[in-house]
Amino acid sequence: MIVNKSEVIIGRIVLIVVLVLTVIPIVNMLSAALQPADRNPTGLSWPTDPQWGNFVTAFETGHVFQLMGSSLFIVIFVVPLCLLFATLAGYALGNLRMKGGRFLFIFLLLGLTIPFEALIIPLYYQIQSMGLLNSQWAIILPLIGLYMPFSVIWMRAHFVSVPQELSEAARVDGATTLQEFRRIQLPLARPALSALAILLFLWTWNQFLLPVVLVSDPLKRTVAGALTFFQGQYSSSLPLLNAGALIIIVPTIVVFVIFQRQFITALLQGAVKG
Repeated sequence: MIVNKSEVIIGRIVLIVVLVLTVIPIVNMLSAALQPADRNPTGLSWPTDPQWGNFVTAFETGHVFQLMGSSLFIVIFVVPLCLLFATLAGYALGNLRMKGGRFLFIFLLLGLTIPFEALIIPLYYQIQSMGLLNSQWAIILPLIGLYMPFSVIWMRAHFVSVPQELSEAARVDGATTLQEFRRIQLPLARPALSALAILLFLWTWNQFLLPVVLVSDPLKRTVAGALTFFQGQYSSSLPLLNAGALIIIVPTIVVFVIFQRQFITALLQGAVKG
């Protein structure tokens, strides 16, 4: 496809506008976080005497280290288990073409249409009946289930795009289904798995509503879910509140910047097609 010069220019202008609109709120938060703790910042203005100590104060008094540990505990269980179940299910639906797979695929698509907020009340009573309220498992188990529709559809799309000739050649050589899956399909699925892992990490780290509703102890929530804890502590100090919020979002930005190539590679290789 030939792209003329005007389309290239328009595309770059749009990208620049989106970049500016994305960066401005972060810069505004940074400028507010560097103001004196007893001052209420208004507008975007860089302080003459930046108070970098606000970040230290927010980190120490806001128990950020414990909150990040809680988030990592949740992420360590949610992301690998979602990847495992989604890969197996996606392989079965996309490569093995199992009986009833089309019906199951439609069922998963319907799962994507259910608003997340509509499930909060049923989830609360279900977790309560299991005796898991106010524990990190009250976040882990529902998130695994809520992420399954998208994760399975994502991995199915990848396996559908893999040529069937590879599987047929492996079977001719005497490989079992498990051997073909482990030695051929999994290596080809690395870009799709990497991109899905990034998305699951970002969604889990930034999960807010579920931890607030199901976990009363802020130190057992995700860092995003503990924002109400920050607000309660620093409601009278906007600089410290902004400093705490920036500390919380930095890990997600770092992870995305580091693994953005894998994410783009998955998209270019057709991980969302099929």
